[in-house]
Amino acid sequence: MDDIATQARSGAKIVVHNPVGYPPKITKKTSAPRLDGLDGKTIYLVDCRFDDSIELLKQVAEWFAAHMPSVKTKLVSLNHYYGHDDPETWEEIRAHGDAAIVGVGHCSTCAPAVATHAITLETRYGVPTVALHTDKFDRVVRSTARVGGLPGLDCVYVPQPVMGKTAEELRAYVNGADPITGKPVMREVVEALTGGLGADAALPNDRSTPRFVDEDAEDNLHELFLRNNWTDKLPIVLPTAERVAAMLAGTSRKPDAVVGRMQPTLNRGMWEYTVEKVAVNAVMAGARPEYFPVILALAAAGVSARGSTSSSAAAMVVVNGPVRHEIGMNCGIGAMGPYNHANATIGRAFGLLSQNLQGGSVAGDTFMGSQGNNLTYNSVTFAENEERSPWEPLHTRKGFKPGDSVVSIFYGCRSNTFGLGLRKDHWREHVKDMLTGIDATTAPCLLLDPITARQFIDRGAFDTTEKLVHWLWDTARIPAARYWDLQLVQNYIYPRATFGEEPMATKLKAAPDELIPIFQEKDINVVVVGGETNGYWSMMGATWRKSVSVDEWR
Repeated sequence: MDDIATQARSGAKIVVHNPVGYPPKITKKTSAPRLDGLDGKTIYLVDCRFDDSIELLKQVAEWFAAHMPSVKTKLVSLNHYYGHDDPETWEEIRAHGDAAIVGVGHCSTCAPAVATHAITLETRYGVPTVALHTDKFDRVVRSTARVGGLPGLDCVYVPQPVMGKTAEELRAYVNGADPITGKPVMREVVEALTGGLGADAALPNDRSTPRFVDEDAEDNLHELFLRNNWTDKLPIVLPTAERVAAMLAGTSRKPDAVVGRMQPTLNRGMWEYTVEKVAVNAVMAGARPEYFPVILALAAAGVSARGSTSSSAAAMVVVNGPVRHEIGMNCGIGAMGPYNHANATIGRAFGLLSQNLQGGSVAGDTFMGSQGNNLTYNSVTFAENEERSPWEPLHTRKGFKPGDSVVSIFYGCRSNTFGLGLRKDHWREHVKDMLTGIDATTAPCLLLDPITARQFIDRGAFDTTEKLVHWLWDTARIPAARYWDLQLVQNYIYPRATFGEEPMATKLKAAPDELIPIFQEKDINVVVVGGETNGYWSMMGATWRKSVSVDEWR
């Protein structure tokens, strides 16, 4: 390390590793033949069931009725939520339709999904298709089309937002200009179905990523990493060969062994990465070699801490087992704050490896969080206070043994409520108020100081977390009419309910004033963390995604 510092001070050029993963293999696909004209043709308008998409497609149908009355339109909705393939609908379109318009892609996950559905119709079912999106997602859609093997996918754009707009406003979108090209929206639609918009482009065919970047002076390399969006915009430790080799000594795994695959959201393409690539990002975060098995376990989960969701989610990492003390993690006073080196750098490494090994996390391209989330800097990384908890630890509830070292990843962290202990008389009502403050699609994870954990036993006789979780599930109820009117529920749960998925389908049958559970019992979690300076506790909207053994990566 001294040699590296000496070289840097002297202005000598140094060699550092490239932190980027390996891109997916892309297979070139061919669009369906275009139509000679639309007279007498049947065009399917496919509603992706997200945020009033169907309302805009109704205006498209009205436009055809007014301007091209010989064209028959048929409006259909997907048989599930927008992220699912729908072969039944695609077969119907192939059998009874001549073309399709799929939309509207207007979020970080539904835009890639709409593009993917259009590619499926074009390349597997031979149906000329237009993907209809809002302008905020043009770069996302083009990236998805390239990964999907059809960079020339015909896409037309309307302004953002679609949600909550009146029929008159949506009619103005349809009758107006594409914000990306400036051309009339419906003229582009007609041209796309009859001749194509001519946006085809070459596909990258090289899956290699250089092991090193070109040697340069230290200051220039820091600037390169910033310019290439390889950092979180905070200073990093340059990943020299010596530093990466030292990090690799923290595991018995071979440097070229594949750890996993990751993507910022569905349909964006799974990038692959090795032990060495993870080590590069761990060095950049300032982590120590003894932390490396924990970081590898996080990478092996394949869950990105830099998800592209427009809802601005963040990850949360809970560490259990002997590794907590082996590497000096904090589970007591200040555990969820910035004052522990292991907690801080492991969490940062998770974020850096996520953005670099999945192909990027760039605002407006591979990251679409509308507001962003400050928790993504560290991914809320801490150890559970097993010794002061009155219950069994989290990892044993996920199927591991008490002596196993495990990382558990939660995702969401967009809604949070906070309290001090449990009052004698009305604590049940207070907790219910907190539960209704958590967003309905992300189940609560209770983060309890040991003082409050013991109060739940004293006040409610919850001597096991199973009893507490059952009570929380049963308490978190609201009238069915209010529940189904929530926008998030309409987007993500209502389509699954109409498809017959339980328990959502049963909840859909409830009377408007019937109290129904907001969450599924299996999704509620409890973690004990804190140093008992007071009984403060919080409830985080965070869905458990995966628990991974650390011991397997030693």
